[in-house]
This record gives sequence, structure tokens and C-alpha cells, in this order.
Amino acid sequence: MVRLVFTAILLVLLTACGSIGLLPTSQLVQKAIALQLSQTQQQLNQQLDLDFQGFEIKRLSITQEKPLTIENLPAFRVRGTYDSIVKLPKRQLTQAQQPFDIYLQIQQEGKTWRLLLLDKGSKEAQPIWRSYLIE
Repeated sequence: MVRLVFTAILLVLLTACGSIGLLPTSQLVQKAIALQLSQTQQQLNQQLDLDFQGFEIKRLSITQEKPLTIENLPAFRVRGTYDSIVKLPKRQLTQAQQPFDIYLQIQQEGKTWRLLLLDKGSKEAQPIWRSYLIE
């Protein structure tokens, strides 16, 4: 009985210690948002023939980091707000308190993170995720 309790406590401690380093950082979240924004800008450029010159993300505020599992790998649903500056040819557009809701997944080796986007066009019963390496 003592052995069982000791083993359970040891497992809890090891799990707690292991997950501390696996939380997404603010810098990682900022890179993920930038990746998502750049993809959206590319689509808008093609569809509307706009001339985006880039953007900046400022004042990132993370309000929730919820752990979950997606396709048998640990992931996080991260929510919060950020301010952005969109650079256009003749001016800059500032957008304050933009909400974000992103999914981040750490890969098996624990060295790389990926941005996960739910494929909304899929008619499958199971959700289909598109995955993008965050560099």
C-alpha cells in the first residue's frame, strides 16, 4: 500500500515538473499570431488585390492557456488580445485590443511548436487540423 501511494506521488511530481517547460511563451504566441496574420494577408492580397506592406504585433496579453490533446499530442488553446499596426503603402492602420484564439501544439521531441488551424471547409465527422511550423 505504501509503495502504491509513493508511486502515485512520484508520478504526479514527475508530470508536474515535465509540463512546466511545455507551456507556450508570449514570444511563441506572438510568432503564431504573426504566422496566422501573414496567411490571412496573403489570401486578401490575392482576392482583393491589396498591397499590404507588413504588420507589427504589440501589447500581447494572454488571458487563458488551456491544455488539451489534439491527434494524440499535447496542445494548448491560447486566448487573449493584442494590438496591431498594419502597414499600407500610404498609411498605417492601428487596431487595438484584437482578440485571438489559437491552438498550439508541441511536437513529440519537445523542440518545435506548430500552429494548428481547424479546416472549416471540411465536411468530415472528425475535425481536420492544418499544421504550420512556428519558426
